[in-house]
Amino acid sequence: MTCTIPEVTPTSPKDDINRAILEVSEDSIKGFSAKPFAEIAKRSGIPYDVVIERIKAMLTNGVVRRVRQTLLATNLAQGALIAWKITPDKLEAAFELLSKQDPFSGHVVIRNSEFGVTAWPLWTTIKVPTGFSLEKHCDWIRDQIGAEKYRIMPTIRQFVLGVGHMRRKGMEVGAKSDAPAMDMVPAIVALDDRDWNVLVALKRDLAVDEVGDDVWDKRAKEAGVPVDEFLEVAKSLDERGVIGRFSTFLEHTKPVGDASERLSSFNGLFHWAVPKGKEIEAGREIGRYRILTHCYWRDGGPELNDVNIFAVAHGETKEQVIEHKAAIDQFLIDSGIGLNYTNVYWGGRAEIKPSEIAPAVYREWATQRGLL
Repeated sequence: MTCTIPEVTPTSPKDDINRAILEVSEDSIKGFSAKPFAEIAKRSGIPYDVVIERIKAMLTNGVVRRVRQTLLATNLAQGALIAWKITPDKLEAAFELLSKQDPFSGHVVIRNSEFGVTAWPLWTTIKVPTGFSLEKHCDWIRDQIGAEKYRIMPTIRQFVLGVGHMRRKGMEVGAKSDAPAMDMVPAIVALDDRDWNVLVALKRDLAVDEVGDDVWDKRAKEAGVPVDEFLEVAKSLDERGVIGRFSTFLEHTKPVGDASERLSSFNGLFHWAVPKGKEIEAGREIGRYRILTHCYWRDGGPELNDVNIFAVAHGETKEQVIEHKAAIDQFLIDSGIGLNYTNVYWGGRAEIKPSEIAPAVYREWATQRGLL
């Protein structure tokens, strides 16, 4: 009698089929798609059934940490990058609170400056729905975590917003697009109750059993509308500029399974202070560099050395990330744009989660904490 060992579906991002899927599914499905997995299959050249099997397996195994429809949250809520001035003895407790008790904080990262110890070791993103106070929210956090102060840095211009860790692995230093990046200005879009009902159902992470055909049927039922109406509203939201992309988010900040499977051991938040008046030119040129996953014009103020261009890059080694940044630094010098200051804040402990942006959720949360 022979025993057949069941085949195990490969979940490594290094697997050729998985890599082909992920290079598409991370950040290539822009806007809203009624059939997102069919679109991934078409663009990757991988059969549909295999795409479904592999994404389910990677999601179950934790290689993919979430699958969801993303939003352009800067067009839905007041958002900002926040730097927190806080002493080392309070840092871990602050991280725990922001990670677990504030659904409106998205990225929560402990960072160390390339130049040594920093008084600003905690960096977060926060979204507060229109009609509520971002400052009041930050005041509450400051008092809860015992921070000395905070710096709110809203987006003035957005140049790059993507993921694409698989496409960036092994990327040539200095690789860039032929044309400068576009500069996008955040603009809050007003939504009615039906829009919000659809949006709230649309944006939540997909469960493993939702990966497949008719992915939006269950969400339409949750929103209390027929599927056709749900799809119509979703397309309308896309046309109004509040839909980002359909994405599989890889776990890139924590080890999963074999430690060698970690996608990027180092991520750097790049700081540049370019001469005033050259922020858009600098941002569009910096945004051409393909290694960057994010690039924004924000105002760091004098306490953060008047930094005005922020960007993020990920790599497997610190040296690799530094090489990519050095290419950008040299370009700023050679092009005549100029550079008054630069730094790297290296990512340490991190929790990456979608920021809640629904007004009804915020109202309930804030009321319970005495903010309203």
